[in-house]
Amino acid sequence: MATRWGICGAGNISHDFCVALRTLSHEDHQIAAVAARSLESAEKFAKTHGIPKAYGSYQELVKDPNIDVVYIGVLHTHHLQVGLLFLNAGKNVLCEKPFAMNLREVRQLISAACENNVFLMEAVWSRCFPVYAEVGRLLSESAVGEVKMVKAYFGLSLLDRERITQKEQGGGGLMLIGMYCLQFALMVFKGERPESIHATGVLLPSGVDESMVVVLKFSGNRMAVCACSIACDLPNDATICGSKGMIRVGHPMHCPTVLELNGKKTEFPLPEPGLPLNFPNSTGLRYEAEEVRRCLLKGLKESIKMSLTDSELLTEIMDEARRQVGVVYEQDSQ
Repeated sequence: MATRWGICGAGNISHDFCVALRTLSHEDHQIAAVAARSLESAEKFAKTHGIPKAYGSYQELVKDPNIDVVYIGVLHTHHLQVGLLFLNAGKNVLCEKPFAMNLREVRQLISAACENNVFLMEAVWSRCFPVYAEVGRLLSESAVGEVKMVKAYFGLSLLDRERITQKEQGGGGLMLIGMYCLQFALMVFKGERPESIHATGVLLPSGVDESMVVVLKFSGNRMAVCACSIACDLPNDATICGSKGMIRVGHPMHCPTVLELNGKKTEFPLPEPGLPLNFPNSTGLRYEAEEVRRCLLKGLKESIKMSLTDSELLTEIMDEARRQVGVVYEQDSQ
């Protein structure tokens, strides 16, 4: 039986997710319906992607009995409200990153999933890429000896995009792209809680972070340095430095196709898209869709690749980094 997807939101990332789903077998994945805030948007999206049902409200998608899992691709300021809508209706959910605006909201989503006995996963698609699996394999074999330092950088020139610079829309470098650097470090250190978190950064007049550097210290004198910016391009790669060598995840580190072990390069090519994409390497969204299907077929309520505990720790670190730098959203005072 195919996994029947309901798509919540008809924006850019939902478009790319649907393009990625089309690179997988129709026998395994089918897009059953799409819902948007207006029927016109939903119908246009459905026509583009060949989706049989289009709804002009999220509530209509909630009521559709022929949906196995809902992909939530709306703006993250709405993840809590929309996520609870589906979870409390007994729907399995794959929710785009960042999971929510802060740890309090993330815990509300997790509680709802547990109370309704449904699957929930934060769509940190990076964790599902073959390159990340290879990193895990190499670390398990101590290919670079004892890991001492992790460096991850992600920066893009995005100051001309209002959504990314406005506090009301959850803007700022850490929430939008910096979280990829942090999740990489946490993956390398197997979800261990850091002993200390030190963050510094600069703010835009709107109050969101333009650039931020977060230094994490872990047990055994191991460290991670994570830097992000929406004001300039950074190398957008990640490096794991060990006592016997180095692993480098090539640009773009959040959706990589190249890995280097002590200078020896291995490539992991992606399938070609059937339609133009909005973001680089987005056919790689197929990997998280495959992971969701695997979990559902096994009756799992979360994924080991990006567990709910992983999401809690990631959000907790982001909250603390924001606190130190002075980034406060309206949701933080609720």
